[in-house]
Amino acid sequence: MFGTSGIRGRIGDEVTCDLALAVGRALASEGYDRVVVGRDARESGRMLADAAVSGVRECGADAIRIGEAATPTVARSVGWRDADAGLMLTASHNPAPDNGLKLWNPSGQAFDERQRETIAARVREENYDLRPWDDLGEVEAWDGATERHAAVLERSAASGSCSIVVDAGNGVGQVTAEALRRLGHDVRTLNDRPDGSFPVRPSEPTAENCRALADFVAATDADLGIAHDGDADRTRAVTESGEFVSGDCLLALFAREAATPGDEVAVPVDTSLAVADVLERQGASVSRTRVGDVYVAERATDSGVAFGGEPSGAWIWPDDTLCPDGPLAACRLAEMVARRGSLDRLVGEVESYPLRRGRVETDEKAAAMARVRERVRTEYDDVNALDGVRVETGDGWFLVRASGTQPLVRVTAEAREEGRTDRLFAAARSVVEEAIRAVERGGVAGNAERAN
Repeated sequence: MFGTSGIRGRIGDEVTCDLALAVGRALASEGYDRVVVGRDARESGRMLADAAVSGVRECGADAIRIGEAATPTVARSVGWRDADAGLMLTASHNPAPDNGLKLWNPSGQAFDERQRETIAARVREENYDLRPWDDLGEVEAWDGATERHAAVLERSAASGSCSIVVDAGNGVGQVTAEALRRLGHDVRTLNDRPDGSFPVRPSEPTAENCRALADFVAATDADLGIAHDGDADRTRAVTESGEFVSGDCLLALFAREAATPGDEVAVPVDTSLAVADVLERQGASVSRTRVGDVYVAERATDSGVAFGGEPSGAWIWPDDTLCPDGPLAACRLAEMVARRGSLDRLVGEVESYPLRRGRVETDEKAAAMARVRERVRTEYDDVNALDGVRVETGDGWFLVRASGTQPLVRVTAEAREEGRTDRLFAAARSVVEEAIRAVERGGVAGNAERAN
């Protein structure tokens, strides 16, 4: 029921009011007595929020409705309001027909795997503590969440006088512009009217989707551009010349600012060598996690981890909050540019290595991955099977990982020299293709998988 980023799917299909009602009931029945409920700009979020609040109250817990707000605002509000859990109705960077539910702890950390499974089990079993008419929970509205977030951000970064363009993507990240203005920056906005149909650009802030932002920044005197997804948990950036900054490069810049000698930075297994190289030069190191910001956040709870990030745009400063806070990332990036100068120059200080990505389609991805793991462990010395199979070769790496949602296996390779990247990629893809052929011939791993 839950993926690593909560529940997501099409409205009227995977995501319904019945589901939102059930999750609300499960939260209250599990003992979460005060629940913060918020939503992004999608119209379907209104009815889902109504249903979730009804479920919470029906099982005796109180609901605090904060209305339309960014996901990090909702996550932080759990602690601000002395609540026990937060429930955000959002599909994040997914397209307009989708919506979803994500659950938060008072620390700002998303529900972990054990917590998610506990809620899912209650929903599957319809195991709810329904209360009589005189023991229902109460509901209150709080319209101060976004204001509180802006005030906190004002204290979380140094002031400056940069010229910044913020593209909210018709999402709910308007708190970013407000916080940057409070910090003294000159701010212009694009697509800042919340509209869950995302009429101007798709919600996900990729280089292609942010072309208008890049062109606008390059054509003006702006020092940088900021782009969010629909719920503002992700932040991406554009330099003053209009270059869209890669996720790995932005991760390296944030990590370099946050880490001191001896520190670790939590990153997923598909992160570029460039991040490790930047940190090594200042006596810090990477700590690799499974792919997904929820796993980065979990690792960021370890002592010695100064920062956590995922190249997709999720950035976590554990001393501030354990949720990916896009507006906080925007303020920290503006502070960096105000203090260090040109973002183009900062980006130029981070090495960019040749990287190749590909995929191989198969309906037997689990069985194929079992064969891949067996094969690479016999051929390579440095193998990490934390999430898929990552192989380190000294001068590069490759990762073979089954898609969590599609019938395919993804292959990624990177090295410091292009020819070496090509050879690593070819070797990894060959291992995958041979594994799939063996499974399709009815090999041992394929038979085991079918037996299960």
